[in-house]
Amino acid sequence: MRIHSLLLLSLCASFLVSCESSGFLGRGTRITSVRTTAYTHGEADHIVYGAKTAVGTQLKYGNVRSAAADWSVYPVGTIFQIEGLPYVYQVDDYGSALVGTNTIDLYKPDKATMKAWGVRNVNIRVLKWGSFSKSLSIMKERQGYEHIRRMVSRIETST
Repeated sequence: MRIHSLLLLSLCASFLVSCESSGFLGRGTRITSVRTTAYTHGEADHIVYGAKTAVGTQLKYGNVRSAAADWSVYPVGTIFQIEGLPYVYQVDDYGSALVGTNTIDLYKPDKATMKAWGVRNVNIRVLKWGSFSKSLSIMKERQGYEHIRRMVSRIETST
C-alpha cells in the first residue's frame, strides 16, 4: 500500500512540474489595466456568424470562455484569466473594431449579460500565449477584409 501511495504522489508531482514548466499553472504574464468590452452572438454585426468563432468552433461560456482580440497582440489560442474571476478565457475570435486598440472582447451568452459587463479595465494573467503562426494560417485566406490585412501585416513585420 505504501508503494502505491508513493507512486501516486510521484506521478502527481511529475504532472504538476510539467504543467509549471509549460507555464500553464505558473504565475503567467501579468498585464495591468487591460480594456475589456463584451459581445454576444445576437448583436447585429455578429449575427451572420451565429454562435461560431473565427476559428470555427462554438462560442464558449463555461469554465473556459471565448474571447476576441487583435491577433497581432493576443494570438489565437492565448489563454488568460482576469484577476479576481474564476474563469479562464481563450482567444478564439477576432473583431474588426479590436484591431489596434489593445482591447479584449469577452463573449457573453446574451445582450443583458453583455450590457452588464460594459467596459472595464482589468488586470489579466496570460497563462499560455497562443500562436502567431496559427493566427496567420487562419487569416491568410481572409485578407479581403482591411482589419485582417492589418493584423497580418503587424504579425509579419514583428516576427
